Amino acid sequence: MSSPQHAVLQQLLVAATGPLAERRPQLPAMRLFAELLAFGQFMPWNVFLEDVEVEGIPAEWVRPAGAVAGRVLLYLHGGGYVLGSLNTHRSLVGRLAQKCGVTALAINYRKAPEYPFPAALEDALTAYFWLLNQGYAPADIIVAGDSAGGGLALALLLALRDADEPLPAAAVGLSPWTDLQLPAGTLRSVCRDESLLLEALEIRNWGPLYAAETPLSHPLISPARAELHGLPPLLLQVSDAEVLSDDVRRFAERARAAGTPTTLQIFDGLVHWWHLFWRFVPEADIALDRVADFTRQLWSEPATATDEDRQAA
Repeated sequence: MSSPQHAVLQQLLVAATGPLAERRPQLPAMRLFAELLAFGQFMPWNVFLEDVEVEGIPAEWVRPAGAVAGRVLLYLHGGGYVLGSLNTHRSLVGRLAQKCGVTALAINYRKAPEYPFPAALEDALTAYFWLLNQGYAPADIIVAGDSAGGGLALALLLALRDADEPLPAAAVGLSPWTDLQLPAGTLRSVCRDESLLLEALEIRNWGPLYAAETPLSHPLISPARAELHGLPPLLLQVSDAEVLSDDVRRFAERARAAGTPTTLQIFDGLVHWWHLFWRFVPEADIALDRVADFTRQLWSEPATATDEDRQAA
């Protein structure tokens, strides 16, 4: 059973479904609303921000006090490839970086429909290679993301593998969107409320906006359709009450069958994007603790590059 705090969050989302379904807000209005909600977020104590431009991409360093030098999380935010920004996810990235004890680089990749596929993937690749040029070794980089950002993180791994480029140490997907076709089977009775909310937001239109002229089944758009061999360790988190739950489970099964080390952590009865609400939903903080455990186990050896090495490069 989920916490009382989560129950309140769930009721708020259910209450929003009716007005959303009636008004059918357009994408610009949803983007503005998401940005306004970001004003209510606060960074964790002793986490510091630094603006940076990554080959023309707006980005920011998120630096917890006492972060281990030489390692970095490359974070790709969620938002269905059409909304979200550094602002909407800053608090989550700050908390995750703090839990893991490393610096994070968050990028504001280009969004559809103005910039359809492969723009977001190109930006993710640019950020990854930029980190390599800054002196970070591939083994000292973990790529992470939530929802669409989690799917984008997986697509980044696939693109690197297929191009015979060095792969990062691992990838973390928080409720990753792995199949943009959203098969009808994903709209399950156990997540009826969430299904109604997503229908009110017309999320089925978001995938085609991102894919544009490319089929939704393309493996770099829907990683669930890809061959999953030769990838670094994966950590996937999902709730059994999410619309995406079945897709993430199937993805994990296929990845394991292909020989990719895959850790699947399933939480009970939580809404999609519960990680964003870490400040008052205890399950979110627990989930981020488990990500930190994963990174600590993975990075049990000293970092390959130090800050001094990168400055000298």
